[in-house]
Amino acid sequence: MSKNIQAIRGMNDCLPSQTPVWQKVESVLRDVVNRYGYSEIRMPIVEMTELFKRSIGEVTDIVEKEMYTFDDRNGDSLTLRPEGTASCVRAGNEHGLLYNQIQRLWYMGPMFRHERPQKGRYRQFHQFGVETFGMNGPDIDAEIIALTARMWKELGIKEQVRLEINSLGSNEERATYRDALVEFLKQHESALDDDCRRRMLTNPLRVLDTKNSDIQVILKDAPRLSDYFGEESKKHFSGLCERLDALGIQYQVNERLVRGLDYYNYTVFEWITESLGAQGTVCAGGRYDGLVEQLGGKATPAVGFAMGLERLVLMLETLKLNEDVRRAVDVYVVMLGEQAEIKAPAIIETLRDQLPDVRIQLNCGGGNFKKQFKKADKSGAEIALVFAEDEIANQSVSVKHLRKQQEQITISLSDAAQAIAKEL
Repeated sequence: MSKNIQAIRGMNDCLPSQTPVWQKVESVLRDVVNRYGYSEIRMPIVEMTELFKRSIGEVTDIVEKEMYTFDDRNGDSLTLRPEGTASCVRAGNEHGLLYNQIQRLWYMGPMFRHERPQKGRYRQFHQFGVETFGMNGPDIDAEIIALTARMWKELGIKEQVRLEINSLGSNEERATYRDALVEFLKQHESALDDDCRRRMLTNPLRVLDTKNSDIQVILKDAPRLSDYFGEESKKHFSGLCERLDALGIQYQVNERLVRGLDYYNYTVFEWITESLGAQGTVCAGGRYDGLVEQLGGKATPAVGFAMGLERLVLMLETLKLNEDVRRAVDVYVVMLGEQAEIKAPAIIETLRDQLPDVRIQLNCGGGNFKKQFKKADKSGAEIALVFAEDEIANQSVSVKHLRKQQEQITISLSDAAQAIAKEL
């Protein structure tokens, strides 16, 4: 026998038993952004490698170690997208959507990074993202945070997440601070681990979010980024805080919350949970006013966020919030006899016209009543519609409850749609 071919490590199948909770998460997220007036954009899964080198940076772990990059038959270097922001900006620039315009966009789909698979983090993972363009005040920053807060409320996990925010100031302020931070780190270089020594030279702000507890003690005496802010940066951040206070959204200012790339400025935020064991980020966002220009467009203010769907699905499963997920089948149709098998499907098509939200599944493959009812029970349906020779001859249908102790009844086809709707 040939050896079975299995899925690539870290790239998982989503089985029929799992898809309902995924559909619930996706439906809630899609519904919320639509209610806020955001428009969907769909980008290719594969992009030119240069896009991510220019946006993420060649000396980052993502570009150096994690991207799925290959040469196509024309010799072009292509990459499976590791994140969605760069692709969204590329599409906006290419199609003239950004300059002197206001855009509120969202996207959802698979991303790819070659890293060690672990619970909630995979090599093919799925992100939901929002990117907004053309608005430079703290009002849009507050809006997208409020939007995410509503998502947690709708998903039932509001009490399981907390918000941390910070400001990175302007590029000039951050550059001045970076020099002061490097000077401080050099004074303590012997106490740094290898990762922090490397980041000190390539991406010093990332040292601030190290998970090494010994280095965190040292960083308590490090210079503070906020001490380097001018009036405009202070005003932007205080404006954001005032709006979040007015919205009743609780938050914690975390001055260690940073981004390592130069195009980020002003607001950064993360929603964090402990419900999955170790502290984990559910959603991360921020303002990136420099990226559009960095990728070839005209300077355009921008702010957005991304969240991993695997983490959200895992949270709903862990917290038992997936029990209200709708069953795949509402009604199962049992048929016995040649005339029933021929005529019942046409009757069911009429019922589908009358009950567009009801999920009706026909028995296929024959079988006696016992076998068909066994299939009906396994389908998860609430009721079974039974067609035998008598029902076909009398223009009627029998209704049998599969989850309740109620007697089977027979009704005319003209009353069937109303009766089914009442029972479900």
